[in-house]
Amino acid sequence: MNFRLGLAIWGYKGWLGDLFPSGSRASEFLRLYGQRFRVVEGNTTFYSIPDSKTVARWAAETPAGFEFCLKLPKTLTHQGALAPAMPGVIQFLDQMQGLGDRLGPMFAQLPPGYGPDRFTDLEAFLTALPRDSQKFALEVRHLDWFREPYSSQLTALLNQLGVGRVLLDTRPIYDLPEAADDPQVASERRKPRVPLQAEITAEFSLVRYISHPDLALNEGFLQQWAVQIDAWLSQGKRVYFFVHCPLEERSPTNARCFQQMLERRGSPVPPLPWNQLAQASTQLSLF
Repeated sequence: MNFRLGLAIWGYKGWLGDLFPSGSRASEFLRLYGQRFRVVEGNTTFYSIPDSKTVARWAAETPAGFEFCLKLPKTLTHQGALAPAMPGVIQFLDQMQGLGDRLGPMFAQLPPGYGPDRFTDLEAFLTALPRDSQKFALEVRHLDWFREPYSSQLTALLNQLGVGRVLLDTRPIYDLPEAADDPQVASERRKPRVPLQAEITAEFSLVRYISHPDLALNEGFLQQWAVQIDAWLSQGKRVYFFVHCPLEERSPTNARCFQQMLERRGSPVPPLPWNQLAQASTQLSLF
């Protein structure tokens, strides 16, 4: 169970008839999602903080073993210095405790303008996090974080503190010569073009894979990820792999195909609940 595969969100009307049964109501999306995947990347908390009643409902509507990997609110990570935001982080964490054992690692996504010139502030912020009671990961977007000497400095800090590094893989939407058209044209939010540094700095890693809408164009990248994930799992690491797509309708299918790829190569990954649900439905239909 050291591998978890999921999507960036749990509810999207375009998934009706595919991930969700046709005619499903929006109020049912989280429950239905939890029957098909074991984890979700909680982008919703980046834009608004849910109240305690909502958090309790999230926990009640998901099965045992399900995890939310929540993103810290942008009001805490995108307002300048990070260290002064720590009281708000503690308050947010306290409120999310209503998820109980459904609460997975949290992560902070830093804005593109937050660079190595703020290393002291970042170090103070990460050091002050309640890391004994909650796992945290960090996503950086300023390009200097991917260059030396700053790349090594950041890696050393994360290793020292046991903070995971969020691995953002945007290669499928930027690096393919056969995909000249920008697949993000119809997307509401463009992903940054940053180098991929496939390093684990804690006992776990969060991978955000930005898939190309054309499923076939993802195969080479997913094959590379399958090899890397096998290596990490053999080391006892825990991997959370989230599939995004500029055309959100295609995220579930792209994720499902990656699961099938892992299973074909014999990777030590648990079955995907979505597949088990489909198999059970097929067997029932035979009777």
